[in-house]
Amino acid sequence: MSMFSKFGMVKRNHILSQRGRNFLQAPWAGGIVLVVCVIVAMLLANLPATTDMYHRLLHMEFGLAIDGNLFPEGMTLEKFINDGLMVVFFFTVGLEIRREITDGQLSTPKKAVLPIIGAIGGMLFPALIYICFNGGTEVSNGWGIPTATDIAFAIGIMSLLGNRVPISLKVFLTALAVADDLGAILVIALFYGETPNLMLISIAVLIMIGIYIMRRMGEFRMMAYLIPAVAVWILFYYSGVHATLSGVIMAMLIPTKPRYSRSYYLHKADIIEKGIVDADKIEDKHEAEEMRLYHLRRMKQISNGAESMSHRMEHLLMPYVNFIIMPIFALANAGVHIPSAEYFNIFEYDAVAGSIGMGIFFGLVVGKPLGITLLSYLAIKFGIAERPTGATWKMFLAVACLGGIGFTMSIFVDNLAFDKATHEEFINMGKIAILMSSALAAVLGACLIVHEAKIEKRLKK
Repeated sequence: MSMFSKFGMVKRNHILSQRGRNFLQAPWAGGIVLVVCVIVAMLLANLPATTDMYHRLLHMEFGLAIDGNLFPEGMTLEKFINDGLMVVFFFTVGLEIRREITDGQLSTPKKAVLPIIGAIGGMLFPALIYICFNGGTEVSNGWGIPTATDIAFAIGIMSLLGNRVPISLKVFLTALAVADDLGAILVIALFYGETPNLMLISIAVLIMIGIYIMRRMGEFRMMAYLIPAVAVWILFYYSGVHATLSGVIMAMLIPTKPRYSRSYYLHKADIIEKGIVDADKIEDKHEAEEMRLYHLRRMKQISNGAESMSHRMEHLLMPYVNFIIMPIFALANAGVHIPSAEYFNIFEYDAVAGSIGMGIFFGLVVGKPLGITLLSYLAIKFGIAERPTGATWKMFLAVACLGGIGFTMSIFVDNLAFDKATHEEFINMGKIAILMSSALAAVLGACLIVHEAKIEKRLKK
């Protein structure tokens, strides 16, 4: 191979790796990966050659064999994904909520009031719509399914739409989705858990109190928080409280203040910079290089200490959550076996069984934007909150339609709402309704935003 060919290959590989990094950093990339995984899961669950293998794999025992017993007890691959890997997802959600409450869009009453009121409307109206269709039926327990918003998809679509969406509305929807996540977590904790084992919960609470005291005493080592977090997860798993909630609670206990103050960091950085300059004056090249490396390692240590553990963890985990954990969750949960075309008839209604499809569809596509917009309008009308700068009510409604993208949280609640052993068909019908409703909400919201942006642009001329 000639030198020019090798150079061309190196350059091409560099370009491909750069494009790969750019893709991974794009806010919409996670959504695209999830869509691909949903399609793959549906194929695996329905192609004759893969259906049995797919379901056998999900129900395979997964855990540690200790003296012939499985630990954790009753763990399968599907359960490990939903109760284990998803803890990391909920942990990052908790970190995000904590950040927004500490110094973000939920940090002051003035900033928080509109997103929180909008989130309440966006949860209340879908739940009421679902109950209108299914109250008193076998599927009434699924009222929490259409109350959630998938923050990753919603933000990803807004990013694809670029400057068509005012910055103020992007901030509003982001804050609303965070508040919505907090509401969904409360719904799961209060309404979709089993009768808890109070002794195990008490032990978990004592550990969490110990972690809080440790944080107050100034502990900044990451492992000092991660090891007790595993113990809390195990206690939650066996207690009857859904194990993923341990991730949210632990996220709230992670330090949000950096180890080193800004003045200390600047002082140390100045000393290290002088040390690097002095190293350049050393005649012995080996000694000079060793001195430079020492100062660079010291600078890295100081820089890490100047960033809060909460922020470092969120930044570290987010790529793994977006491109590994969430795609695995989609592969394990979006694979609905469809025995006949009747499964797609989400508008079928029965007086006894109700209609999961209609409750979820109208809850997400109609209830979400209606609840968000109506309660936000009332809050602004009565002077409780201020309308986002530069946003018309039509654009506000268009953006609120994106709140109807349920997906991740809705599928998660769908798995909890019904007993898989006796009502797996309800869970599958719910998933199909979630996928169809979320897709329509995404398309509807995007089309309305583009249409309204064109009208606004024309009026400005």
